[in-house]
Amino acid sequence: MHLVVLGATGPTGRALTDQALAAGHRVTAVARRADTLPARPGLATVAADATREGVLDAVVADADAVLSALGVQPSRAPVSLYSTGIANAVAAMERQGVKRLLAVSSAALDPAWRPSGEFFFNHVLDPYVNRVVARSAHEDMRRMEAVLADSTLDWTVVRPSGLFDHASVTSYRTAPRSADGLYTARADLAAAMLRETAEKAHLRGAMGVVTVDARPGFLRLLREEVLRKR
Repeated sequence: MHLVVLGATGPTGRALTDQALAAGHRVTAVARRADTLPARPGLATVAADATREGVLDAVVADADAVLSALGVQPSRAPVSLYSTGIANAVAAMERQGVKRLLAVSSAALDPAWRPSGEFFFNHVLDPYVNRVVARSAHEDMRRMEAVLADSTLDWTVVRPSGLFDHASVTSYRTAPRSADGLYTARADLAAAMLRETAEKAHLRGAMGVVTVDARPGFLRLLREEVLRKR
């Protein structure tokens, strides 16, 4: 397949690009600094800002699917990247007749998501980390999901739990809406997205992804994912 990856220079975008190329797919990596990605067989890079209207038409014209890994560092500042980037991708895809789109969102958008056995997170940390620190990002993710719901595309919203880096794919688990678990390795998120691209098991709906066999611990997650500067 020819896959277009939006946000390809971010940590999730890099995992998607690496795994897609390893699986033999042709990848067009799109990011503002896409030219920083190392050249590899099957990889084309496009330096573009997905939030600008009209820049994605030529990029998606012959794609089999578009995978969005657009994202921002958690903060209280206003966020519009998710909704604006996806709105532009949807418009370009509808004009070009490309149907399949997957976009990374968050398990926190499911009101029923409460990982089993995680009392401290559910009652202390989640109200602060997800409802305060990342509130602006989650509000924009909701706008993004609404854009997808109103589109004519074959879309899937992919909702990981707390993201962390892990060297390899594990025995991850998926579920409708959100999955019961506190953490999601980016390697597992990428693998689940690539599988869902073809299988379409969660067409026009949300798919949760959680990691089963690895766990970073909250302090590592806070240091590397919330406090780290990119």
